[in-house]
Amino acid sequence: MIKSMLPALALSLATFAAQADGLKALEAFLREVAGGQASFTQVVTSPPRAGEAVGRSKTSQGTFEFLRPNRFRFEYLRPFPQSIVADGKTLWLYDADLNQVTAWAQQAVLGSTPAALIAAGTDLKSLAEVFELTSGEPADGLEWVQAKPRQQDSQLQRVRLGLRQGALAQLEIADSLGQRSVLTFTQWQGEGTVEPARFRFTPPDGADVIRQ
Repeated sequence: MIKSMLPALALSLATFAAQADGLKALEAFLREVAGGQASFTQVVTSPPRAGEAVGRSKTSQGTFEFLRPNRFRFEYLRPFPQSIVADGKTLWLYDADLNQVTAWAQQAVLGSTPAALIAAGTDLKSLAEVFELTSGEPADGLEWVQAKPRQQDSQLQRVRLGLRQGALAQLEIADSLGQRSVLTFTQWQGEGTVEPARFRFTPPDGADVIRQ
């Protein structure tokens, strides 16, 4: 009887250990990676409309940089130029086609966003106050963590982070409207390649500035 239970027990222990690796990988990323830069591709898929079998999707490409705590920059290059910059106090969104800048107080808007998982958090304990964190089984060569906002009225439904060898490889975001966004990061470089000046933002001359 005991011998017959051993394979199942070993499998259960192996599965538990594998799932724990996701949180360990995230903890190491938060503790050991103070900054960096990468290229990214983002695919946003909308829920299917009436008569559609699958939702429509659009693809964007750009670069991502961050320095802990609380500074990051998403630079969308294709198909439309757009900048999202967090300087530690203000979150700036610049739409080049509209020549329009929108600014928010950073502390008020970033608490339960995917950006908080990447750049704001410094340890699992602080993130766990905002997100319910659980490990997933390794897949596609990545260690996975699922994050669900504790705030009940958040428009963010859940986030999945895929990590590989101490770096963020994939970010999957699902919102309350059924939209799914997948960001894939490549060509990671370390903290020493990031200039602090990259997180300073000055609205371009002539741009409309909207403060929220």
